[in-house]
Amino acid sequence: MGTDTTPGRPLGVAAVGYAFMGKAHSNAWRNVGAFFDVPTFSQQVLVGRDGAAVKAAAHRYGWAEAATDWQEVIRRDDIDIVDICAPGWLHAEIAVAALEAGKHVLVEKPLANTLAESEAMVAAAAAARARGVQSMVGFNYRRVPALALARELIAEGRLGTIRQVRASYLQDWLADAEAPMSWRLRKETAGSGALGDIASHAIDQIQHLTGAAATAVSGRLHTFVTERTGPDGPEAVTVDDAAWATLSLGSGAVGSVEVSRIASGRKNALRLEVYGSHGSLAFDLENPNELQFYDGSVPGRTAGSTRILTTEADHPYAAAWWPPGHVIGWEHTFTHQIRDFLNHIAAGTAPSPSFEEGLQVQRVLAAIEESAASNSVTVPLG
Repeated sequence: MGTDTTPGRPLGVAAVGYAFMGKAHSNAWRNVGAFFDVPTFSQQVLVGRDGAAVKAAAHRYGWAEAATDWQEVIRRDDIDIVDICAPGWLHAEIAVAALEAGKHVLVEKPLANTLAESEAMVAAAAAARARGVQSMVGFNYRRVPALALARELIAEGRLGTIRQVRASYLQDWLADAEAPMSWRLRKETAGSGALGDIASHAIDQIQHLTGAAATAVSGRLHTFVTERTGPDGPEAVTVDDAAWATLSLGSGAVGSVEVSRIASGRKNALRLEVYGSHGSLAFDLENPNELQFYDGSVPGRTAGSTRILTTEADHPYAAAWWPPGHVIGWEHTFTHQIRDFLNHIAAGTAPSPSFEEGLQVQRVLAAIEESAASNSVTVPLG
């Protein structure tokens, strides 16, 4: 068990999962080499439980092979990278096994469904890193050019001292009370509802943009539709439909989070607002190529927010794509993510977000759940 270390051999990639995230990641693997200078790799095998379906998906998405046994795949010497796009309850088992087998691992967010699973993944990642094996968690919105620029502007001090951050992530795919039951609505498979699914993105952005970790949280969870129809009839929904939280950050700033999967009319609306002593920034995923920047040093008579179209060659990631003004989309964030991961593997450096960063988000999620269960009592993070 291990990897083939033949010099010059393309890195062999295996992806586990071929549904929504598997399709997004496969698109990135298929296209990254056409736009970015990355190490040579091979889309070797796509893994899924349904043999016929995964074979069809592998052919469609550009994978050389299909397989149904991930354990057998990670034992193969021609596999160097394992990309885990499976549901959260499978993350820990697959990731730990792959890291112990010497494979570099990319895993979709959230890191896992529980703190214990996340901690086991961090321990495995740390041990593997000492052997030169890298790992990363897939918070793809870090790779939106506008948000990457926002982080640069904040780090440069263009907003002054950050005081307040607002993050909302609203969707409506569960607004219809007749929408059927799914694994995402069962605590034993999903871990949590809107909290883990989309608040994880919002929390990661608050901490990543500001460079400050949450030190205490208060939160509330609510399930508006408590029963949905499953394959065997009515079934209780055991996760949240929506979540709210207030985060105290180590820098002294305060963050607010609101997420929902029952917000009628909002399809994938991640909005971020950052307010500092000298200016502010605003971003909306429904206009992903735009960043609004308010420079507080401009005299009031002419002050106002500037619309930055992040398609110039000196904007993050943009030089690889099209001429200025020719916009890119949601799927490109995964291509950027694969580029960064491959280049870190080649350089032998640890990519970000690390499993440790993923664990920090999990701790915030757990504290929000604890606070909600205690009637919004503030919960410190140790």
